[in-house]
Amino acid sequence: MTPLSVFTRPRNVVALALLCCLLWGSSYAAIKSGYALLQIVPADLPAKLLFAGWRFLAAGLVLLAALALMGRTVRLPDARAWGRVGLLGVAQTTLQYLFFYVGLAYTTGVKASILNATGTFFSVLLAHWLHADDRLSPRKALGCAIGFAGVMVVSLGQGPLDFDFTLRGEGCIVAAAAVLAASSIYGKRVSQGMHPVLMTGWQLAIGGAVLLVLGWAGGGQLGHFSLGAWLLLGYLALLSAAAFSLWSLLLQHNRVSRITAFNFMVPVFGTLLSALFLGERILEPKYALALVLTCAGIWLVTQQGAARGRACAQVPQKV
Repeated sequence: MTPLSVFTRPRNVVALALLCCLLWGSSYAAIKSGYALLQIVPADLPAKLLFAGWRFLAAGLVLLAALALMGRTVRLPDARAWGRVGLLGVAQTTLQYLFFYVGLAYTTGVKASILNATGTFFSVLLAHWLHADDRLSPRKALGCAIGFAGVMVVSLGQGPLDFDFTLRGEGCIVAAAAVLAASSIYGKRVSQGMHPVLMTGWQLAIGGAVLLVLGWAGGGQLGHFSLGAWLLLGYLALLSAAAFSLWSLLLQHNRVSRITAFNFMVPVFGTLLSALFLGERILEPKYALALVLTCAGIWLVTQQGAARGRACAQVPQKV
């Protein structure tokens, strides 16, 4: 079997795409488990930044080391490239995960996995204004409306007019999704002039380093580093490196629409794994309905053909 056939054979494409979605979906439960292992309380923002910073610095270094082992250069070509990748790292890693790690401490993994899927819809809306060849079609508009309806449903409280939605919890998760959508579109432009894995390796490393600096500046400390905590941190770092690399290879060898059609599985896996490992409830009717609406919305907006699907191609990389 040739390397090309590994990433083009239908059953391999399905298996690898589902593996990426499974890895990304597992991050919700893994991060919340990390908070428990490291005894990070919800109000301890500096410690959360250190936790995220070590994860993404390690993930970036893993990608760069892999490129070096394959004989590829890991240096960026010039100062302009460094500036662009640095800006991408601050936006896509530092700012996004500042919101994400804070929000996840104040909401459940089930709700976060559904709410974070709004990044796909934000990406579609932004692409409409930024790309003349990627306008908002009736099908995309319907998909966005259905997807955001899922967000409304998952935010319902006990009564029909009671919303269980806080700015520091669910609001931060949605903000992280919006930041990811905007930075992914910018990342697509930056990647036109360099290898996407090289770009991602550096932006993860730079963004992770900034998170570490912010965490240390705020007086953050990570104590109680047991073997389990080290293994979990290593898993999160390898998760980011492995899932992105596989997803990029799938996108390189297949139609974008063929791969992005699997995006809806990220909230599905995130919901199921949060229930399995965190003991969170998923049998409430509102969670089932919200998950169906969100997945249906993602399916609709990603079924537009390869040329129209590129704006959403990088969105799942966020977790």
